Amino acid sequence: MAKKQFGILVIGAGWVSTQHISAYVNNPHTKVRAICDINLDNARQRTYEAALSNVALYDNLADALQHDGIDAVSICTPQHIHCQNVLAAAQAGKHMIIEKPAANSLDELRQMRDAVNAAGVKTVVGFVLRWNPLFQNIKKLIAQGTLGELFYAETDYQSYNSSWWGGWEQGRRPELSHSAMAVAGCHAVDALRWFAAPGQNQAADPIEVFAYAGGKRKGKTHQYNPITNVWSEQSPLEYDGLEVILVRFANGTMGKVSVNFEGIQPYTFPLTIFGDRGTIKNNQLFAPQSPDQKQWREIPGICPDSSDVTHHPFQAEIDHFIQCLQDNTESHCNLTDAIKTHEVFFAAQQCYQTAKPVKLPLL
Repeated sequence: MAKKQFGILVIGAGWVSTQHISAYVNNPHTKVRAICDINLDNARQRTYEAALSNVALYDNLADALQHDGIDAVSICTPQHIHCQNVLAAAQAGKHMIIEKPAANSLDELRQMRDAVNAAGVKTVVGFVLRWNPLFQNIKKLIAQGTLGELFYAETDYQSYNSSWWGGWEQGRRPELSHSAMAVAGCHAVDALRWFAAPGQNQAADPIEVFAYAGGKRKGKTHQYNPITNVWSEQSPLEYDGLEVILVRFANGTMGKVSVNFEGIQPYTFPLTIFGDRGTIKNNQLFAPQSPDQKQWREIPGICPDSSDVTHHPFQAEIDHFIQCLQDNTESHCNLTDAIKTHEVFFAAQQCYQTAKPVKLPLL
């Protein structure tokens, strides 16, 4: 018989944790039993906001993982400590959701993969846009063959990331956050893999990458705030704010993905998918079924047009995670699959050094 309720530990009490906690509260099969953060006031604030009671608060992860009745954890900490969190959770035998990006290096990914496999625990990596309503409807059209055989896709993450974001001081530094593609563009990389594969719950396997990096912001302090439309002096971005990656997939589909932290504009996530019988551009479909059909048709669903975490489908993602635990099944977005997304932007970094295509897999 499936377990009726899973005890949850939330690790990290920052912005994204608010959405994890809310989703667990709304899932009838979960109970948040503990929250861990190096700042106990942050953890306490999360309990007030969600009107939680009887929740233990910890500032030490080892102690939190020993709390009675914990079956699964949400890792919502900054990305540079994800690896140590995952290794500790795996050693404790806990299933886990790991916020994106999962790691800052191939070596960290290797350690995490080995630990998760040895522990036999279930994982979901937080590429939450796989559960976006528009993305799900697009994926259904692809799986139904509406576009015919896929041959090319483009996805782009366009958001001027600066001090409006609470994680800016860590997120702007390569030693803590690696790159623009790792910090946020990874959503677009994962979407590219998702749309380049024909199956309903399938992402395409990348086999070769070539990339360029550039832009104008790196090292400059005069920066833009897209929330207020005001320019001010801020701590500078320490890596390139623009990356463009070309990807070749094992199924023959070609792709292009970019991240742009430099565009003076509102947040956008444009996408284009080409098949030999139709095309999708953002939320528009053109796949004529008759000679007189000459107009684009709108695809229903919520567009991914905001960087605000409250806009993202965390409820659907976490419901999926819990369903995997109940059914004892692996997620289509588990760590093994997510490593393939990460390898694309780690390969891009290699390409910047060598100016040569990089073959995948890297692990």
